[in-house]
Amino acid sequence: MFAWFDLRSINLINFLFVNLIVTVVVLGGLLATIEKHLPVAIRQTFRYGKHALKGTPDRLVSLLEVPKAWFKHFYVFAAVWAVAGFTVMMQTYVTGQPAPDYVIAFLDTMATNRRTVRTTPTETMIAMTLITLQCLRRFYETWFVQVFSARLKINLSAYLVGYVHYFGTIVAILSQAEGFTRTGPVALPTNGYRFEMNMQLAMAIAVFYYAWFHQFRSNVILANLRKDRTGRVVSEKHALPTGDYFEVVSSPHMFFEIVMYVVLFAVLHRNSSMVYVLLWVLSNQLMNSWLTHQWYVENFPNYPKQRKALVPYVL
Repeated sequence: MFAWFDLRSINLINFLFVNLIVTVVVLGGLLATIEKHLPVAIRQTFRYGKHALKGTPDRLVSLLEVPKAWFKHFYVFAAVWAVAGFTVMMQTYVTGQPAPDYVIAFLDTMATNRRTVRTTPTETMIAMTLITLQCLRRFYETWFVQVFSARLKINLSAYLVGYVHYFGTIVAILSQAEGFTRTGPVALPTNGYRFEMNMQLAMAIAVFYYAWFHQFRSNVILANLRKDRTGRVVSEKHALPTGDYFEVVSSPHMFFEIVMYVVLFAVLHRNSSMVYVLLWVLSNQLMNSWLTHQWYVENFPNYPKQRKALVPYVL
């Protein structure tokens, strides 16, 4: 006899992130080692923006490309989705009652009904506040600060990954939070929720803010390369950025993205899904920063030698 395979036993959030990690690691590794032997379709799919494929493109893959400016779309989604999650969390913890049943049922579907409480209300509130601030700032940047080139394209798959990332991250944070599960001794609080700040959490907030602020500065520097002193867009060309952490690393905005997710993982270290979120961000930013650094070196003969690809003074 064959046992029926129960989809409800699969943590879909973990499954999504594991697939993203495997894809970027495998394809990224192939690009880094044997790119010239790979089919044009694979190289074109993975490369976009300033380090897009050079040469004759694959016609079928070209049909699946959208303007890079569409990045703005999934930050609208990210902002709305994060605010929705933050609102539900605050409503739950302020009232001192479990989350609404429809929220718990949704989390059961995405992360199984065997979820247990692994993070405290304090940890959850900090993490949700930080990720919401990040999503709101990125929404502001992509719509009102950054300048996207009208001619650059991205593969539809890369565009959709943005939605998956923010959807999955918010769900992962809440999936093992107190008040958001059906099981565990504190699934149904009787005296409200306890909030206890400590020095480690305070330091995590400080590190996150430092990374959050400097990522914003990095994106402003990049945007200003295409603007005049009045803020008017005068060019869509790629120029050599200078100032702040650009003096020591080619992609400080990617480096600080990793720092912020390291902080979120540190705050929610008992949440088993957050390790997959962190590994996905790490692998994705590592590959994108390597491609960006490679492009800078190839296009600027006097590119500063002290600049590393991702981690200042190290990598």
